[in-house]
Parts: sequence; C-alpha cells; structure tokens
Amino acid sequence: MRGLLVAALILPWPAMAQNLVFDIAPVETCLATGGGQMCPGLAAEACINATSDGYTTVGMGACTDYERAVWDRWLNEEYQALMIKLKAQDAEAMSYAPKQADALREMQRAWIGFRDAKCAYVASQWGGGTGAGPASVSCHLHETASQLFYLQSSQFGE
Repeated sequence: MRGLLVAALILPWPAMAQNLVFDIAPVETCLATGGGQMCPGLAAEACINATSDGYTTVGMGACTDYERAVWDRWLNEEYQALMIKLKAQDAEAMSYAPKQADALREMQRAWIGFRDAKCAYVASQWGGGTGAGPASVSCHLHETASQLFYLQSSQFGE
C-alpha cells in the first residue's frame, strides 16, 4: 500500500518537469558565501516561486526532489572521495588500527536507514494527506545535505 501511495505521489512529477524552472545557483551561491546549513532548500524555494504550478503539491514535490537529487549527487561524490582517502590511510596504518573505510561504509549504511525511517515518520504526520509527499522529499533533501556537511567536517582531518 505504501508503495502505491509513493508511486501516486511521484508519477505526476515527470510530466510537470517540462514546466519546472529549476536552477541550483541559489544553493551554490549560498555555499560559496559560507551559508552552510542555511543553503539546503533555497533552489527548491526559488523553483516553487518561479514555476507556474510551483505551489501545488506536485510542484512543491518536484522542485524539492530536483534539489534533493543534486544534494544526493554531491553526497555520493564526497563519500567516494572520502572512501578513497580512507582506504589509502588504512593501507598505511598499523594492523591493529580500526579500518576507517569499513567504519565509514557501516556508518553510511546505518545513516541511510535512519534517514529513511525519519522521513517516513515526517510523512506519517500528514495523516495520509497530500502534503506527505513533499514533506518526505524535503526531509530527504535536508537529511542528505546534513550528511554531506558531516562528511566534509573537520573531524576527518581536513
């Protein structure tokens, strides 16, 4: 049943994609000026404002999903780069040292489960209403951005 609901919420988005006015520039500008956690959602908001049907449930969901996809790509790029770095460090580390790359992989897998559960909870607060789709996508966007910032943080020796 949940799969059917998700499909019903997502299917109209490709048709609307032709009309979307989406540009990631507001996020990139914000990040370049040190906006950090204030940046996620800016491109989706601009898209919603610039798209003729942006304030519809489908419009909000589609604009937000476009931005979520960019954050997801950035997160995957950061994860891959960090994994390469940590594998190299692991190869040079003492044999008794914990493997950082393995720990990163396990942490990321656990985070994906947490993100999905958290966003399912966020959607559930809409009681089956049409706002559940955009709320879930927005949650995924913000959680993904937060995870990217976490991986970029100074705790990884940068």
